[in-house]
Amino acid sequence: MLKHRGFPSRLTGTDFQFTIRRANVKEGATKIIRRERFKDRKGPDRAADTAFMAALWNYFGEEVFERGNLDAGRLSWLFGRELVAAEDPFDPASYDALLKIDRKRAEVSFPEVFAPEAAPYVWDDEDEDE
Repeated sequence: MLKHRGFPSRLTGTDFQFTIRRANVKEGATKIIRRERFKDRKGPDRAADTAFMAALWNYFGEEVFERGNLDAGRLSWLFGRELVAAEDPFDPASYDALLKIDRKRAEVSFPEVFAPEAAPYVWDDEDEDE
């Protein structure tokens, strides 16, 4: 499993994780699914989505990237909309799966991340991998 060094491990001050520490050797990678985001989601949940998208954008940009140690649950909130499969066939239960940000959809969903005057997120990540 590829570890994305320097990628924030969680949203500061919360329990919303962005990465996992180690691969699940026994059962394999958790499957990425498309989770429905309803309009009545709580503010912290929406903030976690925004921060995760900002982290993805700052780290990968428009490049294709390997899933690696990115959290399947957090990826699933964006998958099928702002985050799309970059290979065919796509294996949603593989740490080697390739993904890509769909910039047009992401800009519509998270304008504050892509606005020219948007300040870059500053990560105070105390859980940096060893």
